[in-house]
Amino acid sequence: MNIVGSLRLRVFAFLLALASVAALGVAGATYASVRAETDTLFDYHLQQMALSLRDQGDIPEEERVALRDPNLHYVVQIWSLDGLEIYSSEPAPLLPPRAVVGLSTTQVGGEVWRVFSAVTPRSVVQVGQPVAVRRTLATSAAGRSVLPIVVAAPLVALAMWWLVGASLRPLSRVVQAVSERQPDALRPLSAQGLPSELQPLVESFNLLLLRLDEAFGAQRAFVADAAHELRSPLTALKLQIGLLRDAGDEAERQDAERRLRAGVDRAAHLVEQLLALARAEPGAGAARRPADLSAIAREAVADASALAAERGATVVLDAPAALPLAGDAQALRSLLRNLLDNALLYAGPSPQVRVSVKTQGAEAVALVDDNGPGIPPAERERMFDRFHRREPGQGSGSGLGLAIVRAIARQHGGTVALLDAPGGGLRAQVTLPTGV
Repeated sequence: MNIVGSLRLRVFAFLLALASVAALGVAGATYASVRAETDTLFDYHLQQMALSLRDQGDIPEEERVALRDPNLHYVVQIWSLDGLEIYSSEPAPLLPPRAVVGLSTTQVGGEVWRVFSAVTPRSVVQVGQPVAVRRTLATSAAGRSVLPIVVAAPLVALAMWWLVGASLRPLSRVVQAVSERQPDALRPLSAQGLPSELQPLVESFNLLLLRLDEAFGAQRAFVADAAHELRSPLTALKLQIGLLRDAGDEAERQDAERRLRAGVDRAAHLVEQLLALARAEPGAGAARRPADLSAIAREAVADASALAAERGATVVLDAPAALPLAGDAQALRSLLRNLLDNALLYAGPSPQVRVSVKTQGAEAVALVDDNGPGIPPAERERMFDRFHRREPGQGSGSGLGLAIVRAIARQHGGTVALLDAPGGGLRAQVTLPTGV
């Protein structure tokens, strides 16, 4: 059973339960009302019969015969004021000669009777009826009044089943349209003809499809770019392996081994950056643990000390003793290390790099300043694109460093921007929330 069928069954079950309770309530009220009305009607008949006999005087023979009919379920007795029997519709009097004027309930021979007594100047007229007979007739009349409800109940249930199905038909169309789609069909669903209750659902689903389409597009572009970037180092490794194999003397072999080791290092670094970027992609999630940005900055500077020595650079760290925040310490360390590597590699000869960590309101700010040529403002936003280089073919970078930095910053709810450094050069500014 699909989701629409299950929903239809649940809604129908709830409506059927509600309708059943309502029908039972109506039937019960109708049954009780009809019984009460019937009882009142029987009392009225007793009264009218007694009064008509009182006003009539003598009872003709044909009426005597009619009153003896057992199907009437009535007993008529007439007494003189002295207590002598004048007339009885039964062979022997059943009702007591002393009676309460008007309506009364009395017990005769272990059976309860309903009696109406009327007094004339010459006699007392009594008309009685067994209560059991009254109840039987009243129950029969009440049952006949409830019968239409019982007959209509299945028809109402069928109508409710059809109405629920008709109401859920637009949802069924949406479910069918989604289920029949191919995995790569991300075009929006049509909201035409849908009720207003379903339109927000379809619009939200279309927004999700749009985000998925953008994510898949970015993923396809990333895979294509990664394949293109990996092709060059792998081709270079194959070439270096060939040179190592064909080396004519020990000097050529050592040079080929050095080149091969450098190529492997570049390929390993590219793979590490690709993995770091994948871990920082939207949806990957960041570990929200207490961390210390000052300690992370000190570790990143220590990690970059070898590259700084190789480049003849000076790296200065300005950070408080501790700067607590919530985040993934390893990812934030990778963020600062990528900014440091960029500053050391592209700041020109004798780089001067300054790393500053501070608080600014409810945010933590990390600054990496260098004394290099900087980047024109018009080009700064493009530097965050994957595999983008200002001068393709030059340098050993893969063009992923700043893309990783932005992805990690966004993963932590922060931002990154490229600005002019106060002393000239480029400043990379990362702003992160400090909430733990």
